[in-house]
This record gives sequence, C-alpha cells and structure tokens, in this order.
Amino acid sequence: MVAVPLVFAVVVFALGGRMGKRVGWVAFGSLAYTTALMVSVGAGLTNGGAPVQESYTWASVAGLGFGLLADDLSLPVALVMNIVVAATAVYSMDYMKHRLEAMHGEERKGQYSLYFLNFMLLDAGLIGVSLATNLIELYLFVELMLIPSTFMVALFGYTRRERTAIMYFLWNHLGAFIFFAGIILAYVGSGSFEILSLRSLQPGTVAYWAAGLMLVGWLVKMAVFGVHVWLPTAHAEHPTSFAPFIVTIVGVGNYVVVRLLVQGMPMVFAPFAFPLMVVALATMVYGGALTMVQTDVKYLYAWSTISQNAYSLLGIGSLSLLGVSGGMFYFLNHIIGKTILFCVAGILICQVGTRDMRKMGGLAARMPMTATLCVIGSMILSAVPPTGGFQGEWILFAGVFSRGTAGPLGWPLVVAIFGLAATVLTVAYTFWPLRRMFFGPLPAELTGVKEAPLTMTVPLLCLAALSIVIGIYPDLLFRFLYHYASALPLLGGL
Repeated sequence: MVAVPLVFAVVVFALGGRMGKRVGWVAFGSLAYTTALMVSVGAGLTNGGAPVQESYTWASVAGLGFGLLADDLSLPVALVMNIVVAATAVYSMDYMKHRLEAMHGEERKGQYSLYFLNFMLLDAGLIGVSLATNLIELYLFVELMLIPSTFMVALFGYTRRERTAIMYFLWNHLGAFIFFAGIILAYVGSGSFEILSLRSLQPGTVAYWAAGLMLVGWLVKMAVFGVHVWLPTAHAEHPTSFAPFIVTIVGVGNYVVVRLLVQGMPMVFAPFAFPLMVVALATMVYGGALTMVQTDVKYLYAWSTISQNAYSLLGIGSLSLLGVSGGMFYFLNHIIGKTILFCVAGILICQVGTRDMRKMGGLAARMPMTATLCVIGSMILSAVPPTGGFQGEWILFAGVFSRGTAGPLGWPLVVAIFGLAATVLTVAYTFWPLRRMFFGPLPAELTGVKEAPLTMTVPLLCLAALSIVIGIYPDLLFRFLYHYASALPLLGGL
C-alpha cells in the first residue's frame, strides 16, 4: 500500500513528458490497485480476522524498528483517503491542462511529470501516516506529506504562489517540530519510539509535556483558532486539484490524536480533553463566522475547512465511545464532501473563468451536473440525510452530549449545546453560496458557459455516491471505528 505509490511516483515522472495529461490514468491505475488491496484487508477484518502487521529492523543499534499496521482504525482512514486521491487523479488531468495553459499560454507536457510525481509522493505520505507503528517513522511520513505539498503550491498555485508556499511550509514545519519535541520526550519517558510503548507513560511531568507538545504540534497543522492564519491563503491559492490533499492533510491530525493520545496515553491525555473541546468550539464558531463573509468561492471553502475539521476534535475531546468513533467517521465524510466542493470550485474556474460568486448566478441551467455535485457536497457538510455527513454528525454529538450529561451538569454540557447551535452556521455557509452560484438569473456574459468534461465530473459523482451509500448503510465503515473505540477506556467503551 505504501510502496506502490512510491514506485509509481518514478513511473509517472518518467512518462509525463510523453503522455501529457494522460499520465493521470497511470496514477489512477496504481491507486485503484492499492485501494483493492485495502478492500481485501478490510474484508478479512470484517470476518473476524486479526489486524495485518509488518515489522522490520530499521536501526538495531538505536532500537528503531519500521512497522505498518492495518487495523480497525488505520485501515478505514487509509482506504477513504486513497479513494479520494484516486478520484482526484482523474479530475486532475483536465484541470491541470487548463491551469498550465493559464500559467504558460500553452500546455507544457513536461509539467505533468512534476505534478504527478508530487501527487504520488503525497499519497504515500498519507498512507504511511495512517499505517505507521513507530514515532520516528510517523514523523518522516509527515515530512513526506509536507515537502511535495509545498512544491505543489509553489509550482502550480495562484496569487503569490511562492510566498504562499513558504508560509505553508513554515507553519506546517513549526507544527511538525513541536510534534517531534513531544516524540523525544515520549522516548525519554518510555525508552522506545514504538507507538505501543506510549502506554507505559504514567501521569507526570515528562508525560504531560510529551502529550501537550504532540497535541499542540498537530493543532498547528490542523489550523485551529489562534494558529489558523496560514490555512485560508494556502488553501485558496493552491491549484484546486490539490485541495483534496490539503483537506486530508489537515484532517488526518484527528487520526493521529486518537492513535497516539486517546489510545496511547489515555490517563495522561485526560486533562487535555475538555480544553480541546473548548478550542474546537471556538474554531467551529470563528471559522463559520468568517466563512459567511467570503465572496471568493475558494476562500469560502478554505475557511469552512477550519470550522468543519473542528467538529471531529469536539467529538474526540469528549472521550466518549460515540464521540471518538463518530468524530473519526465525520472526518472521513468531511474529506469526501470537501473534495467535491473544492473540485466544483475548480470546475467553475475552468468553465466560468471567475472565482467571484458575485459574478455568478443561474449556472444550473448550463452546468446541471456540476450544480448537482455542489448540492450533494453541501448536503454532506450540512449533515443532510441520506449522506454520510448526517450519520457522522449525529453520532458525534450523541457522544458529546453523553459526556456533558455523564456527571454533574456543568461546562461540558454548555460546550455541547453551543457546539450543536454552531451547526446552523454550516447550513448557512454551504447553501447560500449554492443558491448564489447556480440559481437565479444567468448573467448575459455567462450564456456561453458549458458543462465540464466527464473526467472532472464523473470522479466526483463516484465520491458523492460513496457518501450516500455510507449514509444509508454507515456500518460499512462505522463497524470498524466502533469496534476499535470500544476497546479504549472511554465513556461507554470497554
């Protein structure tokens, strides 16, 4: 699952100059293969099989090992991320053709080599983060996500792309550095870099500092309130075909927090849980309020990423069975929905030629398939049935309210109530732009607009269908997450 994207990164780099945009089919084929591998492993886990694990000696003198683990938590995360990336590989072909022509005045085939090289390296980094069993190994995969993504922004971004790339790199590397400091302290306390060794850390000064630094490092990378300033620009000025990666890179922090802190050191993490809920609530409200005032379609969805990702953190901070498993389920549906919406923004840039929603209207008559995709993506983010977003949100809030009512009624319940109220913002900032762009009178200058190519719409329709299937039958994914969370010392677990 990790090696194939790394090998095909070299393959697509070698073939890009000759094949042009069609090299995207090579990238898609390799990702379809790794997706099939993940489905086969998932079938074994569904039937009561044991998690699949590989272990290798890395540096025996330093006591370092290299391992990969596909279990009830890591496999669903890796699978959904891989499906999203595979769909984006097909979408990227025509989008990048338009982007290269806009940048250079012509389609430079050699640029596809650079684009899909970084594309495949990013996929390997994402899958590696989800499957890693060693903290140093995990950190290296985190850096593998950062470096290619920086090149993506610098090479193919929009306004002030070099400056945006530097800002993106510095903020994310700062988060990674803080995370690495936490790793070193965890090693001091446990004597090992293995993730399983985190269980040996007992509440104390070293353990609290290790957990705190790990958490803060990932909160920086997840752009929560207070350290969010880098995300809107980086998320709006990158090439739009890269948006699914940014959404996934930001969201995968939810997985790492659960794997390292909720599972690895639950007693140490417990004092951080309620403050995490407060930070999540502040991020939900602040990000939602700023989303409401955007007129640029890419900045609209960029700001909403800040708000939406905090929903999962709210569930994780509840330390309840439904909150943690629902938070992870919501994260997976969020990246599906946000991929659809950001790619719709890319279609509008290619077909309409503007990002300004004030210059749009009535496009549903000219672009019915794109309008349908925007409706479904908005439904996923707004938790409207029968999409998976609905299932994720109610499960998540069931867990949050179970924490709020578990003891004497107090601040956890207040946070839960305000968190539920904040969902109104999501409905507002997803559906009013939809009406503004696709309904009402069609401006005279847009009468010649045409629907996007099938390579840009069909992959998104497949993602939309996946979310609806998960919404109707959530057990396809939720059985894994619930089974995993049930074994943790959570409210309602064990």
